[in-house]
Formats: sequence, structure tokens, C-alpha cells
Amino acid sequence: MQTAVREATNGADRAGQPMTGSNVADVQDFLLRSGLCGGESATCRPLSGGVSSDLWRVDLPGRTICVKRALARLRVADEWHAPLSRNAAEYAWLSFAGRHCPANVPRLLAHDADAGLFAMEFVPYPVWKAQLLAGRVDIRVSEAVGDVLGRLHRISSEEPAVAQTFAFDANFDALRIDPYFRVTARRNPHVADRLRELAERTASTRLALVHGDVSPKNILTGPAGPIFLDAECAWFGDPAFDVTFCVNHLTLKTFVRPECTDELRRAASALLSAHEAHIRWEPADEFGERVATLLPALLLARIDGASPVEYLTDTDRRVVRSVAAAMLLSPQVSAMRQWDDIQHMAAQQKAPER
Repeated sequence: MQTAVREATNGADRAGQPMTGSNVADVQDFLLRSGLCGGESATCRPLSGGVSSDLWRVDLPGRTICVKRALARLRVADEWHAPLSRNAAEYAWLSFAGRHCPANVPRLLAHDADAGLFAMEFVPYPVWKAQLLAGRVDIRVSEAVGDVLGRLHRISSEEPAVAQTFAFDANFDALRIDPYFRVTARRNPHVADRLRELAERTASTRLALVHGDVSPKNILTGPAGPIFLDAECAWFGDPAFDVTFCVNHLTLKTFVRPECTDELRRAASALLSAHEAHIRWEPADEFGERVATLLPALLLARIDGASPVEYLTDTDRRVVRSVAAAMLLSPQVSAMRQWDDIQHMAAQQKAPER
């Protein structure tokens, strides 16, 4: 019996591009082949917010699921292409995390590697980014994020097979090294050498399984702890990248919510401390130094890289650009000292405008 899959018309949930008949047919075929849907009808609704993948909410009788497919060209202003194999990398990361931290990832339901599609349970919890931008900073969330990341990093560093399974060097280069380091270097010639040096160091450091996109927009705040999504950048590499990526977003939120600067600092410190408790693969101070030196690079990348943040004013962008470039050339060896110096320099630059 043919499954009837129809497109919902709820404008609030629509993605930036309209859903086509071929999209509906692809989802319908996948649901049938995977056994997720028999003869019953299903309502398919494109979800907004993603730049790298199509994501659909599928309402079936008695349950709701999500179907995801990676895009060959990302929805950003720059010409940014990435391998479709990252869909398989994400599925593998979610599978790994599901074995070791099942409460912190959605349950996987089906995967078609050839079609670049997979299905997972729909998780209806708040997005951490929205809470932070609204000025609601819960230190317990940051601490739990650091704890889960640390556990996964430690476990993966101790399982020899993980390095081979997640040898997605080309994916990580296309999704992170090039758009974050090389693009930013081309737009900032005065710090280009330093950015290329950090790119090379990051690309050649292989210690643990990296999520690659630990952004508050990819973390839901569930009742049993944070739920991690969007692991398309998964790669066996430098775990310092994951930690820095998240701390960088907490740093950027201080420009939107300056009244929450102290709380955001405590959140960053809690994340770092919870993660550090799991470090076994190297001395903690060496790990911390890489976090500290990566932080200004990622700050600058979210201004001048291929994927700039959308919520800063032009003034804030100018300040972040200036501060990040200065810190790249004279970095601290401690992440929280780096945080404090960034905040101090930013306050100095913004003071004359008040």
C-alpha cells in the first residue's frame, strides 16, 4: 500500500527554500524502504534554522520523527560546498554517542547512506541558543555540556577503532578548516600567517572524536541534560576544537547580553572545568593552551569567515574583529585569562561610544 506523504503549510516552520515534489517523493520513498511508515498517512514539514542540511518533521499516527539530508551547497552567502558523506559521519557520531551517553542524543531510527538520508526521533525541547539570547544563563547546562563532551572525548581516545572509523579529514577540512581558518585569513592579511598556523595545527592533531559544531543552536536543554544535534563535522581530531567552539559562542553572547557577562563567564568556566575532569589523553595544561590560542581565531572566524553569526551589530562586529586580531598576535595560555583579556579589550574599545 502506498504511503501518503503530504507537505504541511505552517509558515512558521518553513525553511528558507520551498519544498518540492521531488523532496516529498524522496522522503516518502525513504519512509517506505526503512519501514518507518506503512500504509498510514504522514505529514511532512520542512524545519527552519539549518544552513547545511534539509530537515523535515514527519508526523505519523502516534509519533513524530525527523528526517535529515545533507546539502551539497550550504545556504550561506559564500560559495561553500561540502561532501555529502558528512551525513554518514553525523549518523556514526550519533550512534557512538548513543552507545555511551544515550540520554544526550536523539534515538536513531533508520539510515540510507546511498541516499544521504537518516531518521531520528523528534525531540521537542528548548534550544540553548534561544535561552542564552533571551538572557537566561543556566550554569548547570554549561557544566553538563562540558561533562558530556569530556566523557565522549575520553572514551573515544581509549578505543583504537574510533580513529579509523572517523577518519573524515576531507569533511572536516571542507566544513571547518577552510571556511573558518583559510577564508578568515584571506580577509585579514595582517593575521593570516597565525591563522594558517592554527589551521595546520588543528588539522594535524588527532586525539579524540570531535563533534565539530558544538554550538548552542545545536544543543537542546532536556530534562535529563543537554541533547546534542548536528554532528556533520564529526572527525577524529583535536578535542580542543569542540570546547573552544562552544566557549566562543558564550563569549559572543556577551555582546548581545552585556548584563549577563558575569554569568556567561561562570558558564564558560564551568564547561571547561567539567570537561577537564575527563582529560586523560594529554596533560590538561597543554589542552588548555590550545583552547586559549584557538579562541580568538574562532571569534574572528564568526565575523569574517564563511559562516558569520547573524546577531551582532556592525559596531560589535568591528570591536570583535579588532580584539580577536590583537589577541591572535599575543595570546594567553589559559582559556579564562584569554576570556578576561577579550572582555577587557572589548570594554575599552566600546567605552568612548557610551
